[in-house]
Amino acid sequence: MTEKFRDELIARVKTEIHRDPDLTVLSDEELRRRIETVLDGIAGRANIDGPEAAREMASMNFRERRYILDSVFEAIRGLGILGQIIADPDITEVMINGYKDIFIEKAGKLIKTTEHFESRQELETIITKFVSQAGRVVNESEPIVDTRLEDGSRVNVVMPPIALNGPIVTIRRFPKEAMTVEKLIAYGSITPEVAEVLRLLVTARYNIFVSGGTGSGKTTFLNALSNFIPRDERVITIEDSAELQIRNVDNLVRLETRNAGPDGSGAVPIRSLIRSALRMRPDRIVVGEVRGAEALDMLQAMNTGHDGSLSTGHANSTRDMMSRLETMVLQGADGLPLEAIRQQIASAVDIVIHLARLRDKSRKTMEIVEVLGYDASSRTYSFNPLYEFTESADSTKTKVKGKLVRTDKPMQNTFKLESAGIYTKI
Repeated sequence: MTEKFRDELIARVKTEIHRDPDLTVLSDEELRRRIETVLDGIAGRANIDGPEAAREMASMNFRERRYILDSVFEAIRGLGILGQIIADPDITEVMINGYKDIFIEKAGKLIKTTEHFESRQELETIITKFVSQAGRVVNESEPIVDTRLEDGSRVNVVMPPIALNGPIVTIRRFPKEAMTVEKLIAYGSITPEVAEVLRLLVTARYNIFVSGGTGSGKTTFLNALSNFIPRDERVITIEDSAELQIRNVDNLVRLETRNAGPDGSGAVPIRSLIRSALRMRPDRIVVGEVRGAEALDMLQAMNTGHDGSLSTGHANSTRDMMSRLETMVLQGADGLPLEAIRQQIASAVDIVIHLARLRDKSRKTMEIVEVLGYDASSRTYSFNPLYEFTESADSTKTKVKGKLVRTDKPMQNTFKLESAGIYTKI
């Protein structure tokens, strides 16, 4: 049997299998028997397809038959083309815009692949597979879902009728090995001096927010920061989709949100998890990303004895992060005076680390800022920039070069450092 005919035969069997309305409820054994039945049916009709097809089918040996059966099974029960793509460890993001268009991000650059799914139904079958494995549901009545693959990759799915050009799948991949500060130094995101400062701040239990735009590396940076948490502390992580890889803490509790079921009940949002975490005697609470009303609970936790909390948020600058927090708190406490919200934010957040994805697609730490407080008379936050990214003279349009540079302003809020027995000047 020629390779071309074998591939065409596999595609034909898959097409017929995908027409089965009971495909998603078949057991693995039932599916294998169904594939064999379809293959035998095509072989029995080979003469109708012409003498060449009949000769090809007649030449099929046991090994080729087994290969065809396994290929079709893996394409349906496995992840098909998607499985082949995510097997490449260098791919950091996968974007599927309908079954015909697949884009990948590699080394910070977007590339359109030549591979594609054979049909919309094949893509929908694969989506149903990994969504159901994570205990989630996606259909026309619930067309949007956030979940993850078995390897921990974060997945967002948007289905028709919301998505007009077919099922949309966006996969954010994470390295199998947790990000470390040493790697951040090697990548040029921070310097050894900055790494030592961050170690002192985390150890002394400063509340730290990591801000930045989409794809700027916030979660990656948070993973690296978590390496500085003392091993003997009790840490509770709260996330929409579990991404954090904290491995140096023994007393670790990981919590993940849950979407509402088909009947609209059973949802467990981040806000509920934060409230529950406060009753678990945490030393630190790490929230993967603050997006909405849960910001109020997070700030209250920081202000009521749970120092050393870490979190991330979408923002274009440090000042923008403050404004975003204000908006998020208002979602959870409509009617609360804005001045009171700002005072609470300034009291809770000690340090903001802002990241950015620059013009050459590299990810850099742009600034590390101390939040000094809020001035009610001028209605502004008071910041003390500790480090700022400065481009070097040989930086170009296509390649950004530079590093974090220490400003001439000493750190002012040193109480937590001194309480931790750290008297090093920052």
